[in-house]
Amino acid sequence: MGEGTLLIRADANVAMGTGHVMRCLALAQAWQDAGGCATFAMAESTPSLDQRLRDEELEVERIAAGAGTAEDAEQARNIGGAKNADWIVVDGYQFGSEYQSAIKAAGFKLMFLDDQVHAGPYCADLVLNQNAGANPGLYAQREPSTRLLLGPRYAMLRREFRPWSKWQREIPAVARRVLVTMGGSDPNNVTAKVITALQELSSPSLETVVLVGGSNPHVPLLETLIREGRQPMRLMADASNMSEWMTWADVAVAGAGTTFWEMCFLGLPGILLVLAENQNGVAEAAGKLGIASSMGKAEDVSASAIAGKLAALLGSAGDRTSQSNAGRRLVDGRGAERVVAFLSTLELRRTVESDCKIFWEWANDPEARAVSFRNQAISWEVHEKWFRAKLADPTAILYTAINKDGLPVGEVRFQMEGKRALLSISLGASFRSRGLGRKILTVATEKLFQDSDIEFIDAYVKPTNESSRRLFAGAGFHQLPPAIVEGQEALHFVLERMVLA
Repeated sequence: MGEGTLLIRADANVAMGTGHVMRCLALAQAWQDAGGCATFAMAESTPSLDQRLRDEELEVERIAAGAGTAEDAEQARNIGGAKNADWIVVDGYQFGSEYQSAIKAAGFKLMFLDDQVHAGPYCADLVLNQNAGANPGLYAQREPSTRLLLGPRYAMLRREFRPWSKWQREIPAVARRVLVTMGGSDPNNVTAKVITALQELSSPSLETVVLVGGSNPHVPLLETLIREGRQPMRLMADASNMSEWMTWADVAVAGAGTTFWEMCFLGLPGILLVLAENQNGVAEAAGKLGIASSMGKAEDVSASAIAGKLAALLGSAGDRTSQSNAGRRLVDGRGAERVVAFLSTLELRRTVESDCKIFWEWANDPEARAVSFRNQAISWEVHEKWFRAKLADPTAILYTAINKDGLPVGEVRFQMEGKRALLSISLGASFRSRGLGRKILTVATEKLFQDSDIEFIDAYVKPTNESSRRLFAGAGFHQLPPAIVEGQEALHFVLERMVLA
């Protein structure tokens, strides 16, 4: 079952950079992969970014009004109506509480991407803040219906990074490959300062690649600096294969924007420079968690200081290993998929007594019985007694999945014991093989982690149940050694809450 149209309202220019649009690009790609279409509504952009969006088969509509104004909101609503969009996604510091209210008043569902908690009170259906320090206390001024997606679990990475999920980084005794990237525009030309720092290093075997965005206005000066310097370097503009360069590099010197989450995912150690106010929190958290060496605001750091910090990191395999491992623990690359699951046309609600009959019918479906550890048919009397007991059990959580037509399509059950929860999931026979299981599973597990202190979610599967094996592996569960369930060998899958320490 495919999704509909997603309208994304975000801007980019040389001064603000391209970060807001690029992380929304990751969301748009994940939405496309779920079967939907995405359109960007933009008041400002750059030629290179417009071309990138077109290359991704994404439509771009223009907003002819001041960003964040009432006129802007009206035009966004009109575009959303014309595209028959259910959801509008808004990303940018120019959008405030009034903008949210204007979108919601027109009947759209709204997701608001946030970094600085600048737009309260919040009335959006979803508020996404992917920063490590994000917590519900920051959003006390929000509507009761506003759901929060907080922390690096929701860090959204572009499609190009997904093939690298199982790649393992090798940490050399002495690092020699350096990647420099300061984002899409770098208006203050911090890249030049980093190039100067690299020229101060005495290592003759150093290999450096400098990546600049297509909106960078300083390319001629950077070319001159590299040509006249003693260290050989390679300058590349508007590279579309960032993942490949990050896997090539041993160390990065980067701005503390969206690039940071990509570094985490690929376990790339490095040095972070703050290029804008909204990056302060990211850089500070990265330093505290030991993921990167944060040097603070770029304008306050000298080229010599960068050179000294970089030389130390290049020579310390221990520091680089520690940073690499910490980054990979923080970001698993599934953030965009998790967000898309919450934007799905599916609704997950707590199970109620009137669901008893449909649960019984699902449980007695021949396919369901065949993959169950107990194959016998379940009588109505036994089922009804079990069902009522589960609804009354404070350690049991039952969810019913409802599609856009209001029909129940499946169920998820958790039985909690201490910090662990045992998971069961099933779909109605007519709703299988449509990709619904993974969406339901993603939302259900995220809801449990958000609403409880559960640390591990366990699932047991018959070895012959290939569809469930694919489901859990595809949803980020790790396979553990086999276990015994009801006297039978079972595959054991576990999903662990991501911990920031």
